[in-house]
Amino acid sequence: MQIDVFNIEGKKTGRSVELPDEIFAAEPNNHVVWLAVKQYLAAQRQGTHKTKGRSEVQGSSRKLHKQKGTGGSRKGNIRNPLYKGGGTIFGPKPHKYQLKVNRKVKDLARIGALSSKATAGKIWILEDACIEMEKPSTKNFTGILNSLNTNTRNLLFVMPEFNENVCKSIRNVPSVFGTVLSDVHTYDILNADGLVLTEAAAKIFSTEEVAGDEPVKA
Repeated sequence: MQIDVFNIEGKKTGRSVELPDEIFAAEPNNHVVWLAVKQYLAAQRQGTHKTKGRSEVQGSSRKLHKQKGTGGSRKGNIRNPLYKGGGTIFGPKPHKYQLKVNRKVKDLARIGALSSKATAGKIWILEDACIEMEKPSTKNFTGILNSLNTNTRNLLFVMPEFNENVCKSIRNVPSVFGTVLSDVHTYDILNADGLVLTEAAAKIFSTEEVAGDEPVKA
């Protein structure tokens, strides 16, 4: 799959990057993608929810009245869950929500997400000059992204490696999320309306850039 490279003015440079069909033209496996997204969202939960049971709330342990002979129902102490201020019955307790998903399954899900974006024509490649910034500038960087005319609300900007100036330039822009290629997750790809790769990041996928002509896993 050939993708044109755009310059910082939003015009085609005449160059293109060959993206392997094994990654960008594969048939997405919806169940595998669902598993990867479920694991990601579950990992975001702290799991610190907690309510107090009848043994943890404050209150006397004295039995309110004798068991029999009052004509009323049997009652224990005031910490009974049926009373105001009593404990909670079967309330939530702290626990982890982590799910285990095998590495190959996560790789397959990421490939499916990339393929869906490529099929929809929602992948753009910017020349590396876009990240060559002397100092952070939100105005300049958003101007570069706007020049692409992506017509999308949320963009995922992918760099080959961490760039402090770029990260500082886009951290206050709610519609743009910047990350490095090694940290891209299936959820990030699906959550974005469009994917913008730098030329260097896109070439990492190319079989021509890998020794032994072996494609890089997403």
